[in-house]
Amino acid sequence: MLQYRIVTGGMGGVMEAVCSGAKLSKNYREGDTIGLLPGHSPESANPFVDIVIPTGLDFGRNYIVAHADAVVAIGGGAGTLSEICYAWMHKRLIVALGKEGWAGKLAGKKLDWRIRYQDIKDDRIFAARNPQDAVKILGDWLPLYKASYAARESLKRTK
Repeated sequence: MLQYRIVTGGMGGVMEAVCSGAKLSKNYREGDTIGLLPGHSPESANPFVDIVIPTGLDFGRNYIVAHADAVVAIGGGAGTLSEICYAWMHKRLIVALGKEGWAGKLAGKKLDWRIRYQDIKDDRIFAARNPQDAVKILGDWLPLYKASYAARESLKRTK
C-alpha cells in the first residue's frame, strides 16, 4: 500500500484541493497534510491542513517544499516554477499534472542539460494525465530517485 504525506504551501486553490482530497483517501492518517505557510499567521492555512507551519519566508518556503521526496506540480505560476526548478536541482522526482500553467509547459521535458542520474536514462519532468496517473508515476519511479543536492556529492569527492 502506497502512503504519502502531502506538503503544500497550505493556502487555498490547488493547495486546498490537494489537502482536501488527501483527507478523503482510505490511506489517510492524521498528520498527513502539512502546510508551509508563507506568512506568520497560522490562521491563513486552509481547513484541511493537519500540521500548520507558519514560516514567514514568503516565496522562500518553495525551497523547503522542493526538498520533499517528490514534487507534484499542478498548473502554476512563478511560485510553482520556482518549486520545479529547486526540485530539479535537488534531484527530486517531479511529476507535472495537467496541461495548464508551468506544469503543463514542462511536462515530459528535461529542465536543463544536467545529467542528474547516470542510471536513469529517461530522467525528466514526468507528465501525468490525472491524479491516478500521478500516483502510479510516484510508485514506479520514486524508488529510483535517491540522490540529493549535487553539492553534497562534490563534497564527498573532496574529503
